[in-house]
Amino acid sequence: MSHSPLLNLPGPSAELLDDLASGLAAARDFVSDFDPQLVVTFSPDHYNGFFYRLMPPFCIGTAANGVGDYGTHKGPLDVAGDIADACAQAVWRSGVDIAVSSCMDVDHGTVQPLQELFGSATARPVVPIFINSVATPLGPLARSRALGAAVGAYLSTLDMRVLVLGSGGLSHDPPVPTLATAPPAALDRIVHGAPMTDEQRMARQEAVAQAAHDFAHGRSPLRPLNPDWDHSLLEIFDEGRLADLDGWTNSFIASEGGNSAHEIRTWVAAFAALAAQGRYRTGRHFYRAAPELIAGFAIRTAVGIQ
Repeated sequence: MSHSPLLNLPGPSAELLDDLASGLAAARDFVSDFDPQLVVTFSPDHYNGFFYRLMPPFCIGTAANGVGDYGTHKGPLDVAGDIADACAQAVWRSGVDIAVSSCMDVDHGTVQPLQELFGSATARPVVPIFINSVATPLGPLARSRALGAAVGAYLSTLDMRVLVLGSGGLSHDPPVPTLATAPPAALDRIVHGAPMTDEQRMARQEAVAQAAHDFAHGRSPLRPLNPDWDHSLLEIFDEGRLADLDGWTNSFIASEGGNSAHEIRTWVAAFAALAAQGRYRTGRHFYRAAPELIAGFAIRTAVGIQ
């Protein structure tokens, strides 16, 4: 499923929020029926837990804390540390390198879907897996599929009901600072992880909300959403043609979907983890091109076919 900090801020219309609520309710029913004993999340970060001073392509947390951005959970998550550690070792044995953090900070990209699906970010034990989707240079998309497949192979050894969750927007290009464009204060943050004061965090929220308002009203230089590209991607997931994505270059993803469309890496990893068990089918299809969120917002549920 997609995430958006703007879901927790004033601005989106009641019609949009009602539409999203219907999609989220269907996903919530799916999760409730499945009643997972463990949740494995693939999610990005937005310079809240990972910074350019050391930016791994992948990292698994044996412990994690929500930073509390955009009104999401602040504090420890219920991380299944022993399972996370064993998963990391299995991923290494598969030939995929992954970093390990015993004190991972996670933001709304990880926490918001947990809250939306369970009502609380700590309702189930989790294994948080970070996939760099923002800080260029980025590795090939095929490596995210390899990561997901390795994680899925490990999960198949567990005698547990495991929900695998990929959290990311589809086409979207919000005003995220880069090494080339960031002013000094933002550069200090994205490189060194300089902490934000409450006033700075509130100012950023207001700036994001204003950017979304301008974008929704056609007064923004931000790249438009690309629903056609979003639907073509969702069709690939629906049909299980994950290998087709190996040929998608980073420049193609950015040109078609925007710089933050690299968050599709989390979807690729999640579906690859499920595909490691064999064929699957998707259900509860939801998609909304949502300028008020500066995002192509989608939800898919999927189960393996026995």
